Amino acid sequence: MAKLMIVDDEVMIREVVREYAVISGYDVVEANDGIEALEIFEKDNIDIVILDIMMPRLDGFATCRRIKELKDVPIIMLSARQEEHDKLFGFDVGVDDYVTKPFSPKELMARVKVCLDRRKKSEGEVLVFDELKIDVLGRVVTINDERLPLTPKEIDLLIYMATNRNIALSREKLLYAVWNYDYYGDDRTVDTHIKMLRHNLGSKYRDYIVTVRGMGYKFEVKS
Repeated sequence: MAKLMIVDDEVMIREVVREYAVISGYDVVEANDGIEALEIFEKDNIDIVILDIMMPRLDGFATCRRIKELKDVPIIMLSARQEEHDKLFGFDVGVDDYVTKPFSPKELMARVKVCLDRRKKSEGEVLVFDELKIDVLGRVVTINDERLPLTPKEIDLLIYMATNRNIALSREKLLYAVWNYDYYGDDRTVDTHIKMLRHNLGSKYRDYIVTVRGMGYKFEVKS
């Protein structure tokens, strides 16, 4: 049974999410704010986190960053705000999905399942391309055994492209798969992350990411 942690300073929201999570078969723990969440996270084996942004003592973004430093578990962010820059910032600090309040508890549980299933499919997989190694579960990318300083979304993007190597992927497909399945953003989001990813891959491996004119990109591996 997967263990789900709900972090929100609104008791009513925690109660509603708990009810639906228990019905869906999850073991549930609760935290009132980010500090309490980190204390629980360090002691308990949490599999997924539902995390509010606006909280006292430590906000959701800072809490997300701290959690990801301890263990890379899926995090679904809750917010009453709909600004695009909030979503983009959340994705860059490691958020896996983003839900705007008010939300449907049933849909939230569906998203929890999607996040957990996505992680389960990648367990134990290591992609190797010469000296470039991508540890999918550990979310570590190395070249010549030296770890690359990639952001969480750069890692997500690289994993998705490398898993779908030699397949031309449109910008819309990359937005859908990497950022959020209902996220509608600017194509420049993909282009910016591709630019940074190429830079971090260095001169030898940057050319693995090929621009497909008029469409998007592909991770091209020559046999």
